[in-house]
Amino acid sequence: MMLRLSLLLLLFSCPARSELLGWVESPGYPSGYLPHASLNWSRCAPKGHTLSIKLIHLDLEDSQDCHNDAVKVFSNGSLISVLCGKREFEELQTTVNPSLVSLSGGCLSLTFHSDFSNTKRHTGFRGFYTDQDFDECRDDPDNGCTQFCHNYVGGYYCSCRHGYYLDADKHTCTVSCTEDLSELTEGDVSSPSWPASYAENANCQYILSVSATLQLELHFSDDFDVEQSPDGECIDALRIETSSGTLGPFCGKKPPPSPFLTHSNNVQIRFSSDSFGDNKGFSLHFRTRDKVCPAMVTPHSTTAPQEEEYRRGDTVTVTCDLGYVANAEGTQTLSSKYETTCQNTGVWTPSYICEPVDCGIPKIPLGGILQMVGSANLQTHYEGQVQFSCSSKYYTLEGDDTYTCGASGKWTSGDGNTEMPKCIEVCGKPEKSPASAGRIMGGKAAKLGEIPWNLLIKHPRAGASLISDRWAVTAAHVVEGTEDTTLRLYGGLVDGRTSDTAPHVVIMDSERIIIHPGYDKSISSEERINFDNDIALIRLASRVNLGPNLLPICLPEVNRGFLDHEQGTVSGWGATGTHSRSPTLQFTHIGVYPHTDCNNTPYTPKTNRRTVFTDNMFCAGEEGKDSCRGDSGGPFVSPTLAAGRDRYYLTGIVSWGALCRLKQHKGYYTKVENYVTWIKQTIDTIEKSS
Repeated sequence: MMLRLSLLLLLFSCPARSELLGWVESPGYPSGYLPHASLNWSRCAPKGHTLSIKLIHLDLEDSQDCHNDAVKVFSNGSLISVLCGKREFEELQTTVNPSLVSLSGGCLSLTFHSDFSNTKRHTGFRGFYTDQDFDECRDDPDNGCTQFCHNYVGGYYCSCRHGYYLDADKHTCTVSCTEDLSELTEGDVSSPSWPASYAENANCQYILSVSATLQLELHFSDDFDVEQSPDGECIDALRIETSSGTLGPFCGKKPPPSPFLTHSNNVQIRFSSDSFGDNKGFSLHFRTRDKVCPAMVTPHSTTAPQEEEYRRGDTVTVTCDLGYVANAEGTQTLSSKYETTCQNTGVWTPSYICEPVDCGIPKIPLGGILQMVGSANLQTHYEGQVQFSCSSKYYTLEGDDTYTCGASGKWTSGDGNTEMPKCIEVCGKPEKSPASAGRIMGGKAAKLGEIPWNLLIKHPRAGASLISDRWAVTAAHVVEGTEDTTLRLYGGLVDGRTSDTAPHVVIMDSERIIIHPGYDKSISSEERINFDNDIALIRLASRVNLGPNLLPICLPEVNRGFLDHEQGTVSGWGATGTHSRSPTLQFTHIGVYPHTDCNNTPYTPKTNRRTVFTDNMFCAGEEGKDSCRGDSGGPFVSPTLAAGRDRYYLTGIVSWGALCRLKQHKGYYTKVENYVTWIKQTIDTIEKSS
């Protein structure tokens, strides 16, 4: 009897228009379910409705956490209830059923399973499902209606109080406060409901438009009250929009300054409020006056003469701030100063923008040793900075490492230099130095990297010295007659028999050979008694990669001079005491003879005349030590290559000394200090023209 009464009450409570209802029960109900029984059930409510399950009977095997037999109910896939054991009808009604409800327009699903055995038979479960209207106005606090909410079966709608209208979102109630006051030269504007509290959710727009030769002037009343947060942020806001931008927002108790000059004939006054507050708002009176030009013609500039405002026909001079230039239609002018005139429309003509000077990307050789640090974030405008470094340890930076974009539009170093820095080869610093001396004639062989500037010329057998990554120097008589041919030089080796394909061997071809113009090329080699100006430059076809086995030697200072018996080092692959040429690079330390001793020069067999000695030469040698044939063009360096010395200089070039085999121990060398100026000027001229 109780079961029937409950069922009648359940059916009576269902809406008459319900289209989704029925029973859901366990397999075999009410006789009892079998082991391994299962059920999967799912239904969905239409839009604006919810679906509920009301259980009238529950009798399942009881277990901890309902592990054995269980009913599980899900809402839109999320578990909302797990049931097992036996529950009375009253408990189901008060404790279980109220939670078995879907979301609006959502779905309910139910699963049932039993395990392999039960100690006694259980009848199972039974429930009645039905859909019902969801009351959004009562049960959904986020329904969005700002004033009135009205529910109906399957949905709801919003409405507003008298004087408000429903906005386009169909939820917000707002007031109609948009006015077009164009062509009026005088009038009043105020917040809605003024002087009473303004309406919530207001979005007002007041349009003012007059002749192009006039400007609008706004006079705000002192009674100003627009909602503001305690930290000064505008909750509600007044904004004034002109052709030059938006002014505001304004809020709080303090009105905008009066008279408020807009400098515009077209103004839009916008006022917005949220859904809370009881502030009074604003009121203003507008009128017109002749347009004037603003005191500032353009940002980042000064105006002369300086006035608070300017009238039609006034002419001023605009000077851009330091580091800025006037830009007319995107093109930088040559001057940062120009004149402009105030028009009756309140506009300066011409009006150029003062923009930061742009120095552009610094011009440095692509793929070279000089590099910019952090070039990805390079700022090229005024006061931007760039840093330089050399990408190889065999170079050093000549000049400042930091340049700044100056007001002149050029990158400038700290000392005012506008030329970019250069990466200069580190010269005269071998990573290895010979520990002891030997002699070229029967002397000591150099180890790889000990004399890294000495280059080998195989045809004709001679030497040269690397003085930069693109230039070498040798004796003029070595390259005489080869100016129009390609000369091959070898570096990074000490054994002349080393294969050209060895990894440490560097092969260099000449691009240009320049013999000193003072060298007399009219004399044949057999009859030559004058080796004055015996020096030549070789420009290599490409830059060489410097390394521990190939480094340049430094040029000496001009007018360096020699001390008597000053020690130097001569090296080469020339003749020794037992060989007409040495297979390996030989070196020896020898002293410089006093100048007077060098005048006693040897005879030339062909002419039986002494070879000429000039101030462009010096002679050096010691007992058993000398340069010889095949060493021509090679280096004589100072100071002596020994541990603890800082840098080495090319003070001489092996030039002549016909009696080395007669053990006169006196060789003659081109004095390089006399030619440093010629070397630098020649290289500079050719590099600039390349």
